[in-house]
Amino acid sequence: MDSQIRLAAFNWLRDQISIHGEVLSWSLLTKGFDFNGEKAHLVGAKGIWKPKMMELPLSIITKFEGPYADSFTKEGLLTYSYRGTVADIHHPDNAGLREVMHQGIPLIYFSGVAKGRYFVSFPVYIIHDDPSKLLFTVQVDQMRTVESSESWEETDETRFRRTYATTSAKVRLHQQFFRERVLTAYHHQCTLCSLKHPELLDAAHIIGDTEEMGDPIVQNGLSLCKIHHAAFDQNILGINPDYEIKIRTDILEEIDGPMLKHGIQELNNQIIILPSRKKDWPGKERLEIRFERFRNAG
Repeated sequence: MDSQIRLAAFNWLRDQISIHGEVLSWSLLTKGFDFNGEKAHLVGAKGIWKPKMMELPLSIITKFEGPYADSFTKEGLLTYSYRGTVADIHHPDNAGLREVMHQGIPLIYFSGVAKGRYFVSFPVYIIHDDPSKLLFTVQVDQMRTVESSESWEETDETRFRRTYATTSAKVRLHQQFFRERVLTAYHHQCTLCSLKHPELLDAAHIIGDTEEMGDPIVQNGLSLCKIHHAAFDQNILGINPDYEIKIRTDILEEIDGPMLKHGIQELNNQIIILPSRKKDWPGKERLEIRFERFRNAG
């Protein structure tokens, strides 16, 4: 029964991710899904979660700004804190994760990236238990390991695959963390056109994340709809340190259709929609560096 519920949970999550993306709301997760006429819940009040109908844990959660310092290591591993303190080493929740580890059973990992918003990784496996540090070590794997009869025992191939999958999950998690913070600061609207459909919005970097000053902070981000993000990246439009939108001269002189006229050209010399908190406004130094590139492109 546990295996059937676990696989059904994975399949349900895949469906939700295809609709909503890799970050899901707490309200959606708490609704759960129907399994043989009963409601199976993926999350609950505890960080190590086991639905009543299951014998072993189904998911682990790191809450946004929560009390535990769960983190990725440079070796491509995720550390997950025990429930409680030294006195709780043998708590049923911790014991449940040990049993999951011994049996090689996959879990779901939810990582809070904003209030009520969780990045989803699955399947994940507990690969090490360190009672002295009150930490479990976790790695992400590929879904095919659950759907096939492939052995879960660790080999060189398994270690390489899981390290790659975990590193990839870390990158995506950080991207989603940046996106959630930027979109929240801009009240989930495009800073140029005020479009308010989150599925059509991106968190654009002012300075690229591989460059100096390309920190994943709100002051280095802009909430842009996908069209204006592409226009910003291609230097069709720029934003100066006074928060004015400038359109490249050749684009202003071009005659096309209503999208170009109303969606791009009419933005020239307008002021962007700024976050309500001044500390979240785009950094002027970063805008100056980026605007210089726009000028050179023109």
